[in-house]
Amino acid sequence: MINRTAAKPLDQRRIASALAPSILLAVAMIVTIGATIVTQRGQPQLIVTAGPVVDYGLPILKVLLNLASAGTLGALVLACFAIRPQTPAHNTALDIAAGCAAAWAVAAAGCVVLVFLSIVGPLSGDAFTMVFGQFLTSIELGQAWLATLLLTGIIAVLCFAVRSPTGIMAITILAFLTLVPLALQGHAAGGGSHGAASSALWLHVASAATWTGGLTVVLAIHRTVSRVVLFTIVSRYSSIALVCFVTVAVSGTITAVLQLEYPQQLVTTVYGLLLSIKILALGLLGLVGFGHRRWLLGRLSDASRPRWLVTFWWLVVSELVLMGIAFAAATVLARTPPPTAEQIADTPAERLTGLPLPGPFTLPRALDSWSVDPVWLLVAAFGIVAYLIGVYRLRKREQLWPAWRTVSWTIGLVILLYVTNGAPNAYGPYLLSAHALGHLVLALTVPLLLVLGAPVNLLLRAVSTRDDGSRGIREWIIVAGNSRANRVLEHPLVALVLFAASLVLFYSTPVFAWALDDPIGQLWMSAQFLIVGLLLVRSIVGVPNGTARVQLALRFLTVLALMAFYAFWGLTFATSAELLVPDWYGTITSGWPIDPLTDQHSVGPIIWAVGAVSTIALTATAALAWARDLAATADADSRNTTRSRGHR
Repeated sequence: MINRTAAKPLDQRRIASALAPSILLAVAMIVTIGATIVTQRGQPQLIVTAGPVVDYGLPILKVLLNLASAGTLGALVLACFAIRPQTPAHNTALDIAAGCAAAWAVAAAGCVVLVFLSIVGPLSGDAFTMVFGQFLTSIELGQAWLATLLLTGIIAVLCFAVRSPTGIMAITILAFLTLVPLALQGHAAGGGSHGAASSALWLHVASAATWTGGLTVVLAIHRTVSRVVLFTIVSRYSSIALVCFVTVAVSGTITAVLQLEYPQQLVTTVYGLLLSIKILALGLLGLVGFGHRRWLLGRLSDASRPRWLVTFWWLVVSELVLMGIAFAAATVLARTPPPTAEQIADTPAERLTGLPLPGPFTLPRALDSWSVDPVWLLVAAFGIVAYLIGVYRLRKREQLWPAWRTVSWTIGLVILLYVTNGAPNAYGPYLLSAHALGHLVLALTVPLLLVLGAPVNLLLRAVSTRDDGSRGIREWIIVAGNSRANRVLEHPLVALVLFAASLVLFYSTPVFAWALDDPIGQLWMSAQFLIVGLLLVRSIVGVPNGTARVQLALRFLTVLALMAFYAFWGLTFATSAELLVPDWYGTITSGWPIDPLTDQHSVGPIIWAVGAVSTIALTATAALAWARDLAATADADSRNTTRSRGHR
């Protein structure tokens, strides 16, 4: 006989699981259609109209695309950081990621057609095929949509085929990169400060998608795990959501500042009103999230608590409604022209950077010149906060942590923040000397300070080991540290070759021009210099892996080779007869009383000075570390010898 009493609650849970994602979709659709009607009537049309199918169908398709990308990212992030592999919940999350990626690809295919029609208007069959092909292959916007379509298809296939944790992490990184092409083509990317606007838009979209998608996936898997496990997953998701909230808030603020000339435009323009709706929804989401972390999570920790499911559903549904409003407002906002007027580029600086030429560089400009890079701004902020939280945890356990390490880490990230957001970043596009100075500091000075902070040791001591088989930040760091690739990269000669080759190839190939012009290139350039610098410093300062004397001799030779490299590399700049990237540096400072080639020659002394100071500091630090290691080794050998004599 069928137990109808037991079946009823299960059916109710299944119905609720199906209806809750529909709440997000329904709210997003209602707000999208309403806002689209308002903007279509109240805003002058700045693009060719292809009829109501395009005018109303494109926003709806973009809502579906945004929700599909959110489901993909949320499922992959939870599979990487919150759910134990090889479990029904983990498999469900990956199936959701695969299905959402397929829906993402289908929605992208529909969007690219409607975007094309919104630009060119109605076309006959023969003309459509030819012009559409040119749009996909020759126009940047079409190329961005084509790249998105291809990448989402690849992600969908990989989600079905890959189940290893490392493979899933690779797919997750690819999914985040899939958002980049369209981020470069958005409204924010079209204004001045192209790099900051594009980076802010990418961070905004990626964080919002992870936040929303993660909550939906938690809802989808809640029937496949026990309440205790579900509470653990929700707690981990809550930490991820907090990071996403901060990122969305910071990147959204930067985008708003770039798009609005006056605060009054938040209530006097259609664009500002839609932005105000997003801000209101985000603020309410922040308050709701704070309440959930402060009160509801504590209640969910007791699996036997009465009305446990009611508490869980309140947590989910309240956030989904606000997320639907925010997603809809963002979708319509993307098609609404910002109130800032388009400026005609009259000077070489405006044509190359989208910004007017600043005043010539002086010492005061080194202190008050800023060009915000949202990615590195958040990296520095999160790095300092996370480190201080780790130190606080150790002190609560009455465990000591050297204050000088905290100071070193903090100063290193403050310098990183200045190099990537201050005068070196502001004047780097105009002066090769400022560009080289900033990246030399990023490649040597910052890594030395960060390595001395010993963040990995702090992480291993402050963060508890997971006992359920899932991987958090601590487990991923251990996996990366024990990998074969890391052992190869830690070899001093390998690290030196990578460091020298990165600098030489960057400045002597077209990659340099790409990094000057493209926001992706700028981010890649800074990340590459920082990473190779960290590898080099760790290989010299870190604990020896092999025979101590052989390792120390090898590291000493590495330092000597580094000094020789700086001497030779600086000489090439000081004596160069041809200007690097002449189409850029030869024209952008038109109006300044400075010769670009003379400025390039000054890079040589800068390399010698920064290289000498950094190498001396690196050698002194390494010598102290070496002496400490040798003393520890001698002490251990002495104790072993004493013990062996005692046994005899």
